[in-house]
Amino acid sequence: MNLKSSIRTVVDYPVEGVRFRDITTLLKDPEAVNYCVDQFHGRYKDKNIDRIAVIEARGFVFGSALAYLLKVPLVLIRKQGKLPAETVETSYELEYGESRLEVHKDAIDESDRVVIVDDVIATGGTLNASIELVELLGACAVECATVIELIDLGGRSAIAPVSLFNLIAYQEEEI
Repeated sequence: MNLKSSIRTVVDYPVEGVRFRDITTLLKDPEAVNYCVDQFHGRYKDKNIDRIAVIEARGFVFGSALAYLLKVPLVLIRKQGKLPAETVETSYELEYGESRLEVHKDAIDESDRVVIVDDVIATGGTLNASIELVELLGACAVECATVIELIDLGGRSAIAPVSLFNLIAYQEEEI
């Protein structure tokens, strides 16, 4: 399946010079969504994964379906202040500042094997912070899984040594 044909590119959003890869058009296509989930399931079905951690908000879409198929718990990684019980948190750098992510302390058990799912990896800051949260709870971040990788932004090296599995990749100049 040609997933790139399901993804809209919005030029100069959110700021001039950026080519925003918009998955909302992919989400309107059930065949494309099913394909993504099936690809993730095929990758992880035999890897003894204990939990799927998903990053707010678009990671929820793909990761919840994957957790269902794998019959494992779903772990929500959210922005600061969104989770009601006791959490662990970490900060990460944004292009213009800093943000925080958190996870419930009881969401992950020590020695769990966790796959972290999001829609896109750009600079890797959000995924790197998520890896840190998983590891703070004593678990192993087995791999990160995304629909899209923006190669030129270096996210893959930012999350190393944790590996990355993506379904499609874009070079910056690609429309």
